[in-house]
Amino acid sequence: MPSGDGPPAGGDPAPASLRRRLLADVTPLKKFPQFRILWSGYLVSVLGSQLTVVAVPYQVFRITHSSLDVGLLSLAQLGPLLVGSLVGGAVVDAVDRRRLLLVTELVLGGSSVGLGLDSVGGHPALWPLFVLTALAAAFSAVDSSARSAMLATIVGPESYAASSALWQLLFQVGQVAGPAIAGLLLTKFAVSVIYFADAGSFGIAFISVVMLGHVPRPAGRTTFSPRSIADGFRFLKGRQALQATFVVDLDAMIFGMPRAVFPALGLNVFHGGAQAVGYLYSAPGAGALIGALTTGWVGRVERQGRAVVVSVAIWGAAIAGFGLCPLLAPALVLLAIAGAADVISAVFRNTILQTTVPDALRGRLSAIHIGVVTGGPRLGDTETGAVAALAGARVAVVSGGLACLGGLAVTAWRMPALMRYDRAAAVEAAAAAAAEVAAEAAAPGPAVSPSDPS
Repeated sequence: MPSGDGPPAGGDPAPASLRRRLLADVTPLKKFPQFRILWSGYLVSVLGSQLTVVAVPYQVFRITHSSLDVGLLSLAQLGPLLVGSLVGGAVVDAVDRRRLLLVTELVLGGSSVGLGLDSVGGHPALWPLFVLTALAAAFSAVDSSARSAMLATIVGPESYAASSALWQLLFQVGQVAGPAIAGLLLTKFAVSVIYFADAGSFGIAFISVVMLGHVPRPAGRTTFSPRSIADGFRFLKGRQALQATFVVDLDAMIFGMPRAVFPALGLNVFHGGAQAVGYLYSAPGAGALIGALTTGWVGRVERQGRAVVVSVAIWGAAIAGFGLCPLLAPALVLLAIAGAADVISAVFRNTILQTTVPDALRGRLSAIHIGVVTGGPRLGDTETGAVAALAGARVAVVSGGLACLGGLAVTAWRMPALMRYDRAAAVEAAAAAAAEVAAEAAAPGPAVSPSDPS
């Protein structure tokens, strides 16, 4: 029997301990079978969706030879995505979330089949590319809200941080691998093959949802109505820490998102041609993937609001530094650092959301969150492009990074609850808030908003 003074007979435990502290914590995948099923099926779906993310703008440009038309794709999807987020979030809290996911997978798979059928024969029409992707944007928002709400129900508060990190890892793998696979497929096959492959990925996701079995419904479940949509926003009242997570993300994305000027920088500043443009687009994703893989430590962080502020500060500083870089290699390193900081911020913001919000409201608050994280980068593209048109690409990037840091400082000053946010205290307060929401759902009268738990 080994003594307690030395390492076990198997050898020095330090390397294994270091790996556990550094690498992503996969405990939720081992401990919660439903989470494992949901995560695995969605990974396949995200990979398939990223194929279409590349194929649709590629096909639009091949048809119209117009970058403006490619840009209008994003605009056509923004409205349906926001409506799908707000309305869908209320639906998520009013119906069986598992059944709702089955419906969304069928619609999303059907939209990809429609894109594939439009592309068969070599003479695709333009309008289905706009209409079907707008439809997919609306239902993808509902799908994301339902999955986010189910995730918290499945794993429980003690695993929110680790499961959020694994969710971010899933997205980053998809965003790095999906476009690369799409590029290879486009060189060898017709674009319709990509759409049908995406439809197949939704089929696998559908099967994974079927395999989930019973998922508990939230206590205090509401009926869908305009008031139920408003209740999601009403819940935010007085919850300064939660509000601040939305504000700092909008600040980072609107001012600090530089991707709109990547083509100009790659071609005219770094003089690296299309290859340099590709490197610029891929560098933040590569950094985010590394960041997601090394999140073993996030579950031990108690002052999660402070961690959000630090992460966003690193993002803004790295973006400003990127704008000042004269050489491509260090510029790519700074973009990778920014991507890693962004994914760490996302992990903590998601954890604060899941911890603060009662299960009966998670669909609606997840929907607001999705509207913020998907709408912010689109607004950022507009802001960066406008400043670049007036003052040049470098000025747009540097000023955006500095504006992000300035906005973050103002937010931390005016919304101090974010810096004070403590996970343990928030878990206790969330339990009390859940009881109030359940009591409110059972009694008539206007909605109430318990005080900020921070």
